[in-house]
Amino acid sequence: MAKNYFEDYHVGELFKSPGRTITEADIILYSSLTGDWWEGHTNVEFAKKGVFGERIAHGMLTLCIGTSLLFRLGDNLFLPKYFIANYGIEKLRYTAPVMIGDTIYCNAKVIEMNPKDEKRGVLTYDIKILNQKNDEVLVYLEKVLVERKPNLDP
Repeated sequence: MAKNYFEDYHVGELFKSPGRTITEADIILYSSLTGDWWEGHTNVEFAKKGVFGERIAHGMLTLCIGTSLLFRLGDNLFLPKYFIANYGIEKLRYTAPVMIGDTIYCNAKVIEMNPKDEKRGVLTYDIKILNQKNDEVLVYLEKVLVERKPNLDP
């Protein structure tokens, strides 16, 4: 069900995204866009000698793709129609590498709802990005600023 305002959410509400497989093209495109050509992402021979034994996806690439998967649930679900802005990311941790060929998913649970004033509120999500083995690969708290329902009382 589409959501419009802060009050349309409840603590404990869980959003589970569909999955998406990370490809070599994702890594090359991200490297091209950002200029991050670290060899652990882009050089097979270098990565073979590293701690993971193969190339890994950029952490920020995993963050961007993983969180964006929540938008595939439909319009105005993870973020309401009257979303204002991202308010912050806290406690971001990369807990396991993401390899080429891994499929990632994102779970977001509403853990706090803080009214900021009469017109705005902050939703806090506990975000977990998981791989196909259900291992957590990235975790953080995300805060978003959204509009509150207008008070129509005279």
